[in-house]
Amino acid sequence: MVHLRSAITVIIIGIALWFVALIANFALDASTNAKWICVFGISLGVIGLRYTIRRAKRESN
Repeated sequence: MVHLRSAITVIIIGIALWFVALIANFALDASTNAKWICVFGISLGVIGLRYTIRRAKRESN
């Protein structure tokens, strides 16, 4: 069984890395597609984080 605390940490790190990539894309004036990919990566990370936290709460009850 995977410890959900470690999964939450990995998801948060992933979201932070996508955010850094988005800032780098703005700094380097990258294409619009690259910026949208970063935005969707952040969005999916947030969705995954919410799901994992909700699942951890359900398993603790």
